[in-house]
Amino acid sequence: MKALVLHGIKEPLKLEEVSKPTLNAGEVLVKIKAAAFNRRDYWIQQGKYAGLKFPITLGSDGCGVIAEVFDDANQHWIGKEVVINPSFNWGDAPNYQGKDFKILGLPDDGTFAAYVKVPVAQVYEKPKYLNYIEAAAFPLAGLTAYRALFTKAQLQKDEKVLLVGIGGGAATFALLWAIHAGAEVYVTSGSDDKIAKAITLGAKGGINYKSESYDTDLQALAADGFDVIIDSAIGEGFAKHLNHVKPGARLVFFGATAGDLPPLNARIIFWKQLQIMGTTMGTAQEFEDMLQFMTKHEIKPVVESVFACEDAEQAIRLMDQSDQFGKIVITFND
Repeated sequence: MKALVLHGIKEPLKLEEVSKPTLNAGEVLVKIKAAAFNRRDYWIQQGKYAGLKFPITLGSDGCGVIAEVFDDANQHWIGKEVVINPSFNWGDAPNYQGKDFKILGLPDDGTFAAYVKVPVAQVYEKPKYLNYIEAAAFPLAGLTAYRALFTKAQLQKDEKVLLVGIGGGAATFALLWAIHAGAEVYVTSGSDDKIAKAITLGAKGGINYKSESYDTDLQALAADGFDVIIDSAIGEGFAKHLNHVKPGARLVFFGATAGDLPPLNARIIFWKQLQIMGTTMGTAQEFEDMLQFMTKHEIKPVVESVFACEDAEQAIRLMDQSDQFGKIVITFND
């Protein structure tokens, strides 16, 4: 079968002929129709991710059709259109992942291949209103954003939300989830074009953090303060969030692309009774809840561009400058 193989740090993704996976008990073989990039794939290629091993087939997000099952009990799955939950072995504690937790695409070969094997518990029927490309786009980033907003931040209708760094996959899903939950959503970005796109999707407004008047503009935008801030960048700007939130606000982060947490004013944190929380991926129950939420509102992921698998290296290079808005998807032909 064909698979996109990464042989080392900063090596290109190469489409190669590899052996089709052999199933073990409780596993199914999914014939991939479409798969999506995440920032995780980019950082692995750049050598800036834990647990690197090569060669590896990347890819956490995928949608396709069940081609084989290991045992008779799951034969009814053959031919079903499915999406894959890339959050493996969460464990018994819903508040945090267990020691055996892993994400599809490293250490195990992922979805950037004609076929991928996964435990049957990781596959869910594809929402009927989505096509293969749309369905491949949401699992990892959508789950991350869902847990951040609803499990961690406990977002409520009519609350005021700030999404920092709109345009990336998880931030874009946070925008979609929050809007459909009835929140009042604002965004920041270094791109006026991305802010404009967010507004077309339902954001109330946005601020360019490269602007010289960013602090005063954000203060005006905050007005009486934000109830929830979702930040996937962190860096020095995180400290300023404390000045723009209401008492009892929740600040959630799931990335640190702009750097570590800066020094924070502890007095503001305890006096306003703020909650600052980290999060990663999500549980199987949260994945199911996300699917129900999506289906109820018929939410479609924002897809930036679609490439054939032969052009995967060209596709991942779009992430070099972080210019994309939404997901980058690759397709596999029959």
